[in-house]
Amino acid sequence: MLRANLVVGSGTLIGRLLPFPSATQNGQTKKLLVPSLSPLQEVRLKSLQQRLQVPFDGSLLEHQDALKQLWRLAYPDRELPSLKSDFGRKWVGKDPILDRFQEAFQSLLHKRDGRRAEWEYPFAVAGINMSFTLVQMLDIQSGKPTTVAGIRFLDLLIEDEMAFDNLYCIAFQMMDAQWLAMRASYMEFNDVLKSTRTQLERELELEDVSHVKDLPAYNLLKR
Repeated sequence: MLRANLVVGSGTLIGRLLPFPSATQNGQTKKLLVPSLSPLQEVRLKSLQQRLQVPFDGSLLEHQDALKQLWRLAYPDRELPSLKSDFGRKWVGKDPILDRFQEAFQSLLHKRDGRRAEWEYPFAVAGINMSFTLVQMLDIQSGKPTTVAGIRFLDLLIEDEMAFDNLYCIAFQMMDAQWLAMRASYMEFNDVLKSTRTQLERELELEDVSHVKDLPAYNLLKR
């Protein structure tokens, strides 16, 4: 996962949105006993944890190619700006919703659904914060997740190696739907993100969810 090295000022969202507290019950963080992981779960969890440690490096051809591919898919009719320009430096992350659900990505990028608020959320920064939110919610950076959502996520990894990427796609759609439903403004983005997290946690706790496609919110990607 390529992480964005954005230069942001005090008036931007990135510094105000995180961290979120873990889910709590009666003031205490909800922790569970972690079941023994299968070899497959261990490999896939470790791979995801390693992805989180990879920063974007503009000097690497692999990262440059990923950035160019992202731009071509997002803006097929526009020339890619110089990677050294201020604009180019902002395009430093590879967005899984674009790779896996291009129609959904284009709809989100160009704000095609619903009546948009006067103050729209910044698309790229929203994606970055959604990534951080999922990492925290799923407790991925710990040795073994101990949160309810994190343990359920381990079950999803058995069936889907790309479970995190697919959850990100769903979460972004959920966030956009929450934004419209709440008629949110720029300053309410944090509330929208928290509401999205709560909704996703509830869906992950459903007993009949064994695959990302079983989540009720998955249907948002098929609009």
